[in-house]
Amino acid sequence: MMKIRTRFAPSPTGHVHIGNIRAAIYGWLFARHEGGNFLLRIEDTDRERSTPEAVRMVLDAMNWLGLTFDEEPLYQSTRTPAHLAAAEQLLSKGLAYKEDKGGTGMGEAIIFRMPGTDMEFRDEVKGVLRKKAEDMKDFVIVRSNGTPVFHLANIVDDIHMGITHVIRGDDHVENTYRHLALFRALGAEPPKYAHLPMIVNAQGKPYSKRDGAAYVGEFRDKGYLPGALFNYLALLGWSPGDDREIMSREELVKAFTLDRVRSAPSQMDIKKLDWMNGAYMRALPKSELEQGCCSILEQKGLWPVTGGMEYLARVVETMGERLHFFADIADHAAYFFTEDYAFDEKAVSKRLKKEGALESLRTLAGRFAALEPFTAATSEQALRAMAEQRGEGAGALVHPVRVAVSGTSEGPSLFHMLEVLGKDRVLSRIRRALDRFASA
Repeated sequence: MMKIRTRFAPSPTGHVHIGNIRAAIYGWLFARHEGGNFLLRIEDTDRERSTPEAVRMVLDAMNWLGLTFDEEPLYQSTRTPAHLAAAEQLLSKGLAYKEDKGGTGMGEAIIFRMPGTDMEFRDEVKGVLRKKAEDMKDFVIVRSNGTPVFHLANIVDDIHMGITHVIRGDDHVENTYRHLALFRALGAEPPKYAHLPMIVNAQGKPYSKRDGAAYVGEFRDKGYLPGALFNYLALLGWSPGDDREIMSREELVKAFTLDRVRSAPSQMDIKKLDWMNGAYMRALPKSELEQGCCSILEQKGLWPVTGGMEYLARVVETMGERLHFFADIADHAAYFFTEDYAFDEKAVSKRLKKEGALESLRTLAGRFAALEPFTAATSEQALRAMAEQRGEGAGALVHPVRVAVSGTSEGPSLFHMLEVLGKDRVLSRIRRALDRFASA
């Protein structure tokens, strides 16, 4: 039985776009599912733009996402003699000809002669595709300066590597007719092709840098976990056939088949990716989650604190599903780690400057002071009892307390927050808010 061999063949000319890496993910999943090989070819024939730095970006992105390849990477620039030999073979068979393209006097290019017949092929994603003979013109395969064009190098190297399946973006569909003609002219069996639909923005246009993070390195720098991005991109155009969304690498490999790849464009949904990243955050080993948060706090000058890692563990547990990124511990929970926290002006205006709010807060602080022990349960009981005595909802007290002790109207369970902060800090913060806003 034929062994499946797929490849990722990026042109290393800069950052790695998520559309390209998604094609790599699908190629990797398909090869792993079929027990085949996943290979890497660096198409570095553009010597001006294919820099060592750009190659390193490709390798770093693949390493970060765990896209392991099975053989040494093939650098296309080392294969030029084989590409030119194939062009000579086509010339000798009359399947290509020389021409001073454009009459520039710069020398003769080698032009491939298209067969002049209608063509069709079965795409593994899009089904049967056809093109009329008159819509397929002859094309350059070697430039007048003697350098092979992408089309020729691509096919010669796919033959050399024994590629059985080419999985790539559907911006290459038009190229495929040319490539199939080249395979046949060179006497080689063409691989099967699977063209993936574009990743689009909310307006249905190709997703790009203008829409937000578009390159693998940007997602890494923003704090996305590699497992989350891999999982999200795998589902961006493919489905396991059920409602699973969080899938391990092993589950994705087991379920992945090309017949479940959708032919319609897939819309990038950053909110869903953020949600998925949060799920992956919560699945991290406790120590890894806490250490990641600790590193962010150190960067922001919010560490060390009294209580150390034991205190941090309690904060992380209290924040729970509100942590989608390590950075959230500093961006949305800094008040746990400093007394110098900012007050949200809208929250202050709505919750603390409301008539009677500060007086209620002062009375509640007295009740909190008498609590022993001071826990989530006892503070909640005291607050609800006071609200009941006053004939008002608990929210009339919950909101002013939250703003006073954290500076914001949003956050985790108030009573668990109070317990983690401790009675002394809670009372001190309430007193400070009373002093600050009583005269405002």
